[in-house]
Amino acid sequence: MKKEEFKVVAASAVGTAFEWYDFFLYASLVPVIGGKFFGGYSEAAQTVFALLTFSVGFIVRPIGALIFARLGDLLGRKAVFLLTLVIMGSSTVAIGLLPTSQQIGAMAPVLLLVCRIAQGLAVSGEFGAAVTYVSEYAPKDQRSYYVGWLTGTTALSFSLSLGVQLIVQSVVGADAFSAWGWRIPFVISVLPLGLSVWIRLKLRESPLFLKMKEQGTHSKAPLREALREKRHRRMILIVFVMAAAQSFIGYLSTVYMLTTMRTSYQVDGRTVSWIFMLVFLIGFFLCVFFSWLSDRIGRRKVLITGLVLATVTVFPVFNALTSAANPALATAQSDVKVMLRANPDECSFQFNPAGNVKFTSACDRAREVLHASSVKFDRQDIGGPTEVVIDGKHITAGPRMEADITAAVHDAGYPVRGAAITVDGVTDFLSWPVLKVAALLLLLVAYAQMAQAPAATAMAEVFPTRIRSTAMSLPYQTGVGVFGGFLPATMVAIGAETGDITDALWYPVVAMAIGSVILVFALPETRGVDLAKADGEEPTAPTGGPGTTAA
Repeated sequence: MKKEEFKVVAASAVGTAFEWYDFFLYASLVPVIGGKFFGGYSEAAQTVFALLTFSVGFIVRPIGALIFARLGDLLGRKAVFLLTLVIMGSSTVAIGLLPTSQQIGAMAPVLLLVCRIAQGLAVSGEFGAAVTYVSEYAPKDQRSYYVGWLTGTTALSFSLSLGVQLIVQSVVGADAFSAWGWRIPFVISVLPLGLSVWIRLKLRESPLFLKMKEQGTHSKAPLREALREKRHRRMILIVFVMAAAQSFIGYLSTVYMLTTMRTSYQVDGRTVSWIFMLVFLIGFFLCVFFSWLSDRIGRRKVLITGLVLATVTVFPVFNALTSAANPALATAQSDVKVMLRANPDECSFQFNPAGNVKFTSACDRAREVLHASSVKFDRQDIGGPTEVVIDGKHITAGPRMEADITAAVHDAGYPVRGAAITVDGVTDFLSWPVLKVAALLLLLVAYAQMAQAPAATAMAEVFPTRIRSTAMSLPYQTGVGVFGGFLPATMVAIGAETGDITDALWYPVVAMAIGSVILVFALPETRGVDLAKADGEEPTAPTGGPGTTAA
């Protein structure tokens, strides 16, 4: 890179890394936050509600895209990602200062919700502005490689958020961290906020945007123009499918697996943080590599290959993870026969976006305690009272039902907490079970990077400069917000409904398969497109060159 190009990429990546650090810090602390802000619910419900609050940050992302992406096309890319940076940083610090539900009751989750909404609005504006900015600076034969340093910061920021937690835990201790130390990673983000703002203030505006303003070819209504023309509407739909498809493997490999390792696999939080910190750090460089690769062989080949590999291997990878992370649990799930017999009218689907429903029926209480012990069970609909049959032992509904179920499953062979793998330091990574778990998780993250790395650049390459930020941000944020944001909570609810968390994998697998088929037939190859073309033309790859190679 030339000096000016390096400055642009580095400054953009630093700011984006900080924003994603803030956004994912919440995700990596879901079990803790669930207990602090939803203390009146069961442990399983706390996790679901905390994940749903995380999802709220995604629901508002289309709204943020409409607001900030339009400003990016009207006022400039630089102004927008400075504004979103300040909003994100302020919201994150506020989360670290919020009182808990034990202190102020129902107002605690409400205030948390407000902060998550602000974070969702900010990160949605950041993506379009930053990717557009770097794309317009980069040379066309290295565009994806340049953008890859930016998009890769999602994995890097996840690693950074976990690393900060480990440092804070080692300083204050595990008990103090659960009590009040969890606030520190949020509050200290004020320091990188100041640094990021200072760095970005030194950047100049995108040369393509400045040229467009000088020529007077900018759009006064970028959203209206994007939706008015048929060719743009078609590309908006393609970007939506691309964003949704890659978000399934993206949030399956990150937020969902991070939560599942701690809850369903019963791996302690410190061990999970160590493993994922390493995996996501490697994932950052994988994103840069796959971005570079898409500059060589095309966006389509890399993106669609990642989606297809994820679709066909998620089930075996997931089963292998269970056996490697907690062998005793895998054995119990295979050998111990558990049946939940209940009236279906008393069994609620535990997906409650509003967070205002308590699941108190005997069926729901039984499922919650089975889920808390990671028990795999079958369902049988009956007309009588709820009962759980564990290896022939019948437990009926009553005031001691939860305690009796817990004792029975442990007597039948389900392990108590502590049977899973543990990592206390770097040397523990030399053990085969830990290496196997890390390798399997890294495989999922690699699939996500294959899909994410070329997607961001391709989204910028299919629209002209005057509407680029708006046209790419709206379908991207809608696709990720609707599907990626709700993925963890939806899968947790499906697992609780069916009695087997493996069943929940059908949701992302089928979705990725459908997305892959659509993209094979609809996604154009954009490698080599000239973004500096006249605004009246739609960006297209060079005719007959390697940029037109099909997947």
